[in-house]
Amino acid sequence: MEINQVVGTLYCTHRVAGLDHCALRVLKDRKGKLQVATDPVGTRPGNWVFTTTGSAARFAMGNPDVLTDLTIGGIIDDWAPETIAEPQVTAPSNNEDAAGTPAQHNSNPARAA
Repeated sequence: MEINQVVGTLYCTHRVAGLDHCALRVLKDRKGKLQVATDPVGTRPGNWVFTTTGSAARFAMGNPDVLTDLTIGGIIDDWAPETIAEPQVTAPSNNEDAAGTPAQHNSNPARAA
Protein backbone atom coordinates (compact mmCIF):
# COMPACT_ATOMS: atom_id res chain seq x y z
CA MET A 1 0.00 0.00 0.00
CA GLU A 2 1.08 3.54 -0.67
CA ILE A 3 -0.10 7.00 0.30
CA ASN A 4 -1.09 9.39 -2.50
CA GLN A 5 -3.02 12.63 -2.92
CA VAL A 6 -6.02 12.98 -5.21
CA VAL A 7 -5.39 15.80 -7.71
CA GLY A 8 -8.36 15.37 -10.01
CA THR A 9 -10.94 13.24 -11.78
CA LEU A 10 -10.26 11.49 -15.07
CA TYR A 11 -13.23 11.65 -17.45
CA CYS A 12 -13.45 8.95 -20.12
CA THR A 13 -16.42 8.55 -22.46
CA HIS A 14 -15.35 5.22 -23.99
CA ARG A 15 -14.18 2.44 -21.67
CA VAL A 16 -13.70 -1.29 -21.75
CA ALA A 17 -16.51 -3.33 -20.21
CA GLY A 18 -14.58 -3.99 -17.00
CA LEU A 19 -14.43 -0.25 -16.19
CA ASP A 20 -17.97 0.81 -17.20
CA HIS A 21 -19.13 2.39 -13.94
CA CYS A 22 -15.87 3.04 -12.10
CA ALA A 23 -14.90 6.50 -10.91
CA LEU A 24 -11.33 7.25 -11.97
CA ARG A 25 -9.05 9.60 -10.02
CA VAL A 26 -5.67 11.11 -10.85
CA LEU A 27 -3.27 10.63 -7.94
CA LYS A 28 0.09 12.18 -7.16
CA ASP A 29 2.65 10.60 -4.87
CA ARG A 30 5.04 12.61 -2.69
CA LYS A 31 7.62 12.61 -5.49
CA GLY A 32 5.14 14.12 -7.96
CA LYS A 33 4.49 11.00 -10.05
CA LEU A 34 0.94 10.87 -11.47
CA GLN A 35 -1.16 7.69 -11.60
CA VAL A 36 -4.78 6.77 -12.31
CA ALA A 37 -6.75 4.71 -9.78
CA THR A 38 -10.28 3.41 -9.50
CA ASP A 39 -12.24 5.01 -6.66
CA PRO A 40 -14.87 2.98 -4.82
CA VAL A 41 -14.91 5.31 -1.78
CA GLY A 42 -15.81 8.71 -3.29
CA THR A 43 -12.74 10.88 -2.90
CA ARG A 44 -12.33 14.58 -3.75
CA PRO A 45 -9.30 16.51 -4.99
CA GLY A 46 -6.96 17.26 -2.11
CA ASN A 47 -7.81 14.08 -0.17
CA TRP A 48 -4.89 11.96 1.01
CA VAL A 49 -5.63 8.30 0.34
CA PHE A 50 -4.02 4.90 0.63
CA THR A 51 -3.96 2.66 -2.40
CA THR A 52 -3.68 -1.02 -3.07
CA THR A 53 -2.19 -2.63 -6.17
CA GLY A 54 -2.30 -5.85 -8.17
CA SER A 55 -4.99 -8.45 -7.59
CA ALA A 56 -5.79 -6.84 -4.22
CA ALA A 57 -6.86 -3.74 -6.17
CA ARG A 58 -9.48 -5.75 -8.06
CA PHE A 59 -10.87 -7.19 -4.83
CA ALA A 60 -10.88 -3.73 -3.21
CA MET A 61 -13.34 -2.64 -5.91
CA GLY A 62 -15.77 -5.25 -4.58
CA ASN A 63 -15.74 -7.15 -7.87
CA PRO A 64 -12.64 -9.06 -9.00
CA ASP A 65 -13.82 -8.72 -12.63
CA VAL A 66 -13.04 -4.96 -12.60
CA LEU A 67 -9.95 -4.35 -14.74
CA THR A 68 -7.73 -2.34 -12.40
CA ASP A 69 -4.31 -2.63 -10.85
CA LEU A 70 -4.57 0.47 -8.61
CA THR A 71 -7.53 1.12 -6.30
CA ILE A 72 -8.09 3.68 -3.58
CA GLY A 73 -8.64 1.73 -0.37
CA GLY A 74 -9.61 4.62 1.89
CA ILE A 75 -9.44 8.32 2.66
CA ILE A 76 -6.91 9.32 5.31
CA ASP A 77 -8.66 11.57 7.85
CA ASP A 78 -5.71 13.23 9.55
CA TRP A 79 -2.25 13.11 8.02
CA ALA A 80 0.18 15.75 6.87
CA PRO A 81 3.29 14.52 5.05
CA GLU A 82 5.44 17.33 6.42
CA THR A 83 4.90 16.11 9.99
CA ILE A 84 6.28 12.63 9.34
CA ALA A 85 9.73 12.42 10.87
CA GLU A 86 12.56 10.31 9.55
CA PRO A 87 13.80 7.64 11.99
CA GLN A 88 16.64 8.97 14.05
CA VAL A 89 19.92 7.10 14.05
CA THR A 90 21.62 7.24 17.42
CA ALA A 91 25.31 6.86 18.04
CA PRO A 92 26.28 3.65 19.84
CA SER A 93 26.92 3.95 23.55
CA ASN A 94 30.21 2.94 25.14
CA ASN A 95 28.78 -0.52 25.77
CA GLU A 96 27.49 -1.11 22.20
CA ASP A 97 29.09 -1.47 18.80
CA ALA A 98 27.85 0.35 15.66
CA ALA A 99 25.12 -2.27 15.09
CA GLY A 100 23.70 -1.65 18.57
CA THR A 101 24.79 -5.00 19.98
CA PRO A 102 26.62 -5.14 23.30
CA ALA A 103 30.36 -4.88 22.86
CA GLN A 104 32.38 -7.86 24.01
CA HIS A 105 35.15 -6.91 26.38
CA ASN A 106 38.12 -9.14 26.91
CA SER A 107 38.84 -9.31 30.62
CA ASN A 108 42.35 -10.68 30.08
CA PRO A 109 44.63 -7.71 29.25
CA ALA A 110 47.35 -10.06 27.94
CA ARG A 111 45.07 -11.27 25.13
CA ALA A 112 43.84 -7.83 24.14
CA ALA A 113 46.08 -6.68 21.31
